[in-house]
Amino acid sequence: MDTSTVICPGSFDPVTLGHIDIIKRASKMFDKVIVAVLVNMSKTPSFTTQERIAFLETTLADIPNVEIVGFSGLLADYAKERGAKAVVKGLRAMSDFEYEFQMALTNKKLNPELDTVFLTSDSQYMYLSSSMVKQIASLGGDISFFVPASIHAQVCERLKNNRN
Repeated sequence: MDTSTVICPGSFDPVTLGHIDIIKRASKMFDKVIVAVLVNMSKTPSFTTQERIAFLETTLADIPNVEIVGFSGLLADYAKERGAKAVVKGLRAMSDFEYEFQMALTNKKLNPELDTVFLTSDSQYMYLSSSMVKQIASLGGDISFFVPASIHAQVCERLKNNRN
């Protein structure tokens, strides 16, 4: 096992089983995984930062080397503050890679000590996104295959109210 701290950033709105898979795998590779719940200025979240943190804490409570935090600002600066040597990102498709590769290069320019580790999604989660979960739930579909059971009822309750 490596002796380093990494950051796994995301909006997690809501957290999916794909997110959980990446975080759990990272927790086996690194001593500490900081799950940074980002405030994304370009998105209007369905869940507050506090709710998203609570969902992750509930879902990941059995993994001792995972810390859940709220975060805004530049990831490169936050990583430096926390002593993180790498960012861990999950990749589902080529479109993810293009965006994440651009972000990795930008973060490296801002913080030369920061690397990015890409983990490919498990095949059962390759198509899964928070946006898709929100759309399915808002239309009354079953999202039990996509979100952790421990938060399923709360996610459904909130998202079913978002029907247009």
